[in-house]
Amino acid sequence: MTTTREPTPPERTPSRPLTIAQIAELAGVSPATVSKVVNGRSEVAPETRALVEDLIREHGYRRQKKRPTAAPLIELVFHELEGGYAMEVIKGVEQVAREHGLAVVVSELPDHHPPARGWIEGVIGRRPHGVIVVFSGLTRAQHEQFRTRDIPVVLVDPTGDPGHELPSVGAGNWSGGLSAARHLLELGHRRIALITGPAHALSSRARLDGFRAAMDAAGVPTDPELVRQGDFSAEDGLAHARSLLALPRPPTAVFAFNDAQAMGVYQAAHEMGLRIPDELSVVGFDDLPMAQWLIPALTTVRQPLTEMAAAATTMVVALARGETPRQNRLELTTGLVVRGSTAALAA
Repeated sequence: MTTTREPTPPERTPSRPLTIAQIAELAGVSPATVSKVVNGRSEVAPETRALVEDLIREHGYRRQKKRPTAAPLIELVFHELEGGYAMEVIKGVEQVAREHGLAVVVSELPDHHPPARGWIEGVIGRRPHGVIVVFSGLTRAQHEQFRTRDIPVVLVDPTGDPGHELPSVGAGNWSGGLSAARHLLELGHRRIALITGPAHALSSRARLDGFRAAMDAAGVPTDPELVRQGDFSAEDGLAHARSLLALPRPPTAVFAFNDAQAMGVYQAAHEMGLRIPDELSVVGFDDLPMAQWLIPALTTVRQPLTEMAAAATTMVVALARGETPRQNRLELTTGLVVRGSTAALAA
């Protein structure tokens, strides 16, 4: 049976956050039940849990004087753990966590959606120092669940605008797209294909905007036929590159919005007997370790993933100590790394 309650009239809204006992009285449940919700315990009915969480969001929660001790953990959550991207982030988190005697718990939450309720409850139950969310986001309600329990959250490479409430660390995606386009334009390329990331990804939109800014400044139109929306996977890069290279007027260069997609472009070029860079120039984005081992070595935009993750971990540790970060939104610089996959357009 679903529990319901009448909204608290304005004149009854308390000016101070409520204690567990007061929340229990409003919800019509025992203080022990409210305590289980607050501490992320699983043995509470979903309807009751939702009711208690609503009351906490509405009124706030006043802790007892003795605050629970945070576990020496940092929660690191990805939308996908495959590939070099995740390894570079883990490396950065581990570096800083080790300095502070903290362990790292890694989770994978696929499909880019905000973390599910079960994950939130598990994190609350472990009471970590903080949470780092990579290439994903939190709903406002989930953020409130962490905030009311004094568990700091920092986003790395957020998919959407994190706003001012959640600290975040990103990279100069716009300038990265700009530098990739300028490099190819300087080599004489005009028919430049793009394999972008997902439409919901803020980083992909910024790279596309930067690329278009360089093209517009050079007076070169971006051909819509050469723009394909991808999902940051090698398989996706391969499929789109096959289609692009089969056009009656194929591109002379391809800018893939990450290194994995660029690998797919390499495979498509090999299948069609095209030599890189003599007949097709390729630029990636990320500069993962494997980029320098491709044949030829990949020209790419370096995104400082390890440094981004380290910065986010430093922010989490500071927040857990009650300190205020110097910056709530940190953007690290990207830079073009020129290798052997790009060359001047043949006459």
